[in-house]
Amino acid sequence: MEGIPYEVRSLVRVLATGVFDIIHLGHLHYFEESKKLGDELVVIVATDNTARKRKHEPITPEAMRLELVQGLKPVDRAVLGKDDADIFEIVTDIKPDIITIGFDQTFEPEQMEADLKSRGIDVRVVRMPHLDHDLDGTRKIIRKVIEFHNADKKLSVVEKR
Repeated sequence: MEGIPYEVRSLVRVLATGVFDIIHLGHLHYFEESKKLGDELVVIVATDNTARKRKHEPITPEAMRLELVQGLKPVDRAVLGKDDADIFEIVTDIKPDIITIGFDQTFEPEQMEADLKSRGIDVRVVRMPHLDHDLDGTRKIIRKVIEFHNADKKLSVVEKR
């Protein structure tokens, strides 16, 4: 798009989705990599009910997760998902050019593109890479806290605290 004045170009809107329970480096990298694909990053934060259905009982309530995600630098706008709604309804409302899917999300990009296209929504769907770090997942963090707690309990017995 070189040579086209910025005011004339249309902005590329990228949509990312997830639960984002216990924000960690994996989430931040997902947002950073998603933002690189466009000009504006909109993030849908799953409701507590959706989190329960798709992943696990959320540790952090939806309002807190929404506020935390909105406060991250790469995120231009965060919105709360919709309970028991057609998952494509919110896509129609946001009108993204690209949807990014986290490496651990169960959706298949090609199938999602086909489903969207069948509804008259022409959107590119991109699976984002997994960036491996020691504590890059909510479950890894929970496991680490439990391990620390168990080790601390054993140590307190030895130290007779």
